[in-house]
Amino acid sequence: MKDSYQKLLEGNKLFAKTMLLQDPDFFNKLSVGQKPDYLWIGCSDSRVPANEITNTQSGEIFVHRNIANLVVHTDSNLLSVLEYAVKFLNVRHIIVCGHYGCGGVKAAMTNTYHGFVDNWLRNIKDIIHTNQALLDAITDQAEKEDKLTELNVIEQVRNLAKTTIVQEAWAERELHLHGWVYGVHNGLVKDLSVIHNGGEDIDPIYRFEMYK
Repeated sequence: MKDSYQKLLEGNKLFAKTMLLQDPDFFNKLSVGQKPDYLWIGCSDSRVPANEITNTQSGEIFVHRNIANLVVHTDSNLLSVLEYAVKFLNVRHIIVCGHYGCGGVKAAMTNTYHGFVDNWLRNIKDIIHTNQALLDAITDQAEKEDKLTELNVIEQVRNLAKTTIVQEAWAERELHLHGWVYGVHNGLVKDLSVIHNGGEDIDPIYRFEMYK
């Protein structure tokens, strides 16, 4: 019996063959470089692949993924991706996309010990603490989880707006921040209509002098 990982290598060969049949110049064009308009900050969940759910091709979306799609101001990995996307790729849109049924969101709602990841999920617990009354008013657990998923996305968009990287870009050009949630159950994206095009929507204490 073949090792399970072999199907990935076989799948890669099929992918390459299929792409060349559709466009013999496909990989030549990709090798020239990338010029994506979008940075996607999504969850690591294997059910939420950015290109597939948006029906886009390789090279169209620059992607960063982590557990529960968090934007943490001390995360050097996220900040490195953000800076590269904004300063060097000149993306025009940054999308934070969560998804309903997120395991990270569900875990943050409990007091169960999961290990090191609990330190990461503390960021979501802070959102719960801030919105405790709103969440407590929702009696259905599934609806409560969905609401927290949406609140989490909104908070991460706000966190993006607070970064010096985004504010420096706003001082020079247009850059749009968006908050979406993907429905694993139906394949559709919900736009939360939380769009930031400038620092006016964030508290003054988070606005740096570079942004006017």
